[in-house]
Amino acid sequence: MKTLILLLSMLIPQITQAFCGFYVAKADSSLYNQASQVVMVRKDDKTVLSLMNDYQGELEDFAMVIPVPEVLQKGQINIGDAEIIKHLDAFTAPRLVEYHDPNPCRPPIAFMDSMAKMSRNKMPMPKTKAKPDLGVIVEAEYTIGEYDIVILSAKESTGLESWLQINGYNIPNGASQALKPYIKQDMKFFVAKVNLKEHSKTKLNFLRPIQFAFQSEKFILPIRLGMINAKGPQDLLLYVLTEKGRVEATNYRTLKLPSNMDLPVYIKKDFARFYQSMFDHQVKQYDLRVVFTEYFWNMGWCDPCAADPLSSNELTKLGVFWLSANAPALRQGLPVQVTRLHVRYTPESFPEDLRLQETGDKQNFQGRYVLRHAWQGKPEQCDAARQYFDNLPIRHQQEARNLAKLTGWSLTEIHRQMDLPKLKKKPEEIWWKGLW
Repeated sequence: MKTLILLLSMLIPQITQAFCGFYVAKADSSLYNQASQVVMVRKDDKTVLSLMNDYQGELEDFAMVIPVPEVLQKGQINIGDAEIIKHLDAFTAPRLVEYHDPNPCRPPIAFMDSMAKMSRNKMPMPKTKAKPDLGVIVEAEYTIGEYDIVILSAKESTGLESWLQINGYNIPNGASQALKPYIKQDMKFFVAKVNLKEHSKTKLNFLRPIQFAFQSEKFILPIRLGMINAKGPQDLLLYVLTEKGRVEATNYRTLKLPSNMDLPVYIKKDFARFYQSMFDHQVKQYDLRVVFTEYFWNMGWCDPCAADPLSSNELTKLGVFWLSANAPALRQGLPVQVTRLHVRYTPESFPEDLRLQETGDKQNFQGRYVLRHAWQGKPEQCDAARQYFDNLPIRHQQEARNLAKLTGWSLTEIHRQMDLPKLKKKPEEIWWKGLW
């Protein structure tokens, strides 16, 4: 069956100190079979978008339709590097960290865990009219990398739908309803399909990301077009690079995922299943009507690191145009902040495109889940050791409750997986003793 990709398509207190811990696993985009990935670079009214294609199917059936605020010139469009987007995904991914309890018989030792220039050449482009009765104008045509790209304007959504179908773009019937709001806003349409000859020259078995730069006062990510032929809820991972602060949605509730919670150590073997279940459970609680923040941090450092920070060169290739060549050392921080937003949406739960804003919030946040391995000594080694082992079952019970609350999993099954010993009951008080 031919497939169409129409892209753009319990709060936990924040931690003010360094998180530390030893990173052992991450929940990156590989957990999701069909998660759209978008990198959005934004400063003032300037935006650079990078779209990571996860298209599966015959390349001749590929179609991408994206509303844009202006007629893009050839210098505003670029072929991106998929490896850089994968690096950004790994850097911002929710993570699992672990600690090993110290010997309680020893005094504590204090320590601190160490831790695309895009041209905008304004070339005049000829305007050639398509069939006049359709009201569609081809504003520009380019072949860039493995993509044939046209920039269209249209007077009516039905005419645009017909033009796309006549010209071999495999869009579903009824797409005009999704296109109509953008035509009313006088937006243009960035339309791409694969040039098979050019793609064969790349010798790649995947489509590289498309990047484009534009200016607009509106800080918006169009997602409604991606819902036209969606089969069930869709996932969007949005990485927003800004100069100063955290990014959030203005027309939908934005929440930080539950984070910094202790979990049973057996989760180390199955962190991927845990994170998927946890995200599913959180989304259901809010009926798919929330934008979740999974990460916010300065791009120059991390603690603990799920991947090394991106280099200045990588950030520039993503479109961070304000990053100077003499950027400060990584540990000193960079004038670049990254917000990772995760959205699962349907046409009913997200009837509008994402409207975004950069806030003044600079407090670091990450999806972080903690394993604490018990000390392997003996209770008789010292009084502190006896107290440690007396309290250990209570801690394990709390870890089990945390896991059940986050995922909705059965507490009985979690106890079985943990192989928990039963808590010793305190002697019951004889309430009438002393009355007579």
